Amino acid sequence: MAAENTSSVAEFILVGLTDQPELQIPFFIIFLIFYVATAVGNLGLVTLIGLNSHLHIPMYFFLLNLSFIDLSYSTTLTPKMLVGFILRKNIISYEGCMTQFFFFCFFVFSESYILSAMAYDRYVAICKPLLYRVTMSPQVCSYLLSGVYGMGVFGAVAHMGNLQFITFCADNIINHYMCDIIPLLELSCNSSFINLLVVFIVVTIGIGVPIVTIFISYGFILSSILHISTKEGRSKAFSTCTSHIIVVSLFFGSGAFMYLKPPSSLPLDQGKVSSVFYTAVVPMFNPLIYSLRNKDVKIALKKTLSRKIFS
Repeated sequence: MAAENTSSVAEFILVGLTDQPELQIPFFIIFLIFYVATAVGNLGLVTLIGLNSHLHIPMYFFLLNLSFIDLSYSTTLTPKMLVGFILRKNIISYEGCMTQFFFFCFFVFSESYILSAMAYDRYVAICKPLLYRVTMSPQVCSYLLSGVYGMGVFGAVAHMGNLQFITFCADNIINHYMCDIIPLLELSCNSSFINLLVVFIVVTIGIGVPIVTIFISYGFILSSILHISTKEGRSKAFSTCTSHIIVVSLFFGSGAFMYLKPPSSLPLDQGKVSSVFYTAVVPMFNPLIYSLRNKDVKIALKKTLSRKIFS
């Protein structure tokens, strides 16, 4: 009965980021620039890693997938948000809303676990350098990547399963610029503490487990760096981790602020600001952080541009 009632909702209306008319066009321009920069930056990084054989190592294998994930979940959300800045009423069908939510969950969970896989890669590179090629073999990297996308499927299916037990019998106006679990539960007339508990558990698995993995990895990394005798050696070892640390802090900081708090303690308007940060801003900054702070990427970019100019 719940599934039948839920499917009877034909469409939702997305309120958007703001209801102030004078801000619609400026926001449209800003987020269009963000999206173009995200697409160019991440596609450029994928292309750069693919074209340069000296970047075909585990660290850049995971970075390539991070760029793919960033571009994918930004594409899942941003175009519909841009439409909302132009149209007076931003309507999304029930099927479209569920599809957007499914892929949003899939890519966000995948990003969480690709960042933890990258932390493990840095742990092996710094703490067990002599065993790096064996420990991070192509087969092991493939297994890790399968786990990353497997957890993406788990997160999406778990959240979608949770939605199947609620009934939308109130209005169909979603106080957000995208279909997300908390705003959808706000529209339900039969959501309960159990539904919120499931959200908290699933999000804890999606955010908490990777955070713990990353903290443990960097605990061992910090211990190894402190045992390096030379200042140059410590600086070199730490420099290989700084880009990843910045990306992890931006992504998990904004995600935890949105989801790992009781919904009543975080108004949805503030939640939208936090969501914008990790759905639009972080995917744009990731390729910049890795390209500007990474010597190998800058060298590869110069070589690629030189080949294009001479050709």
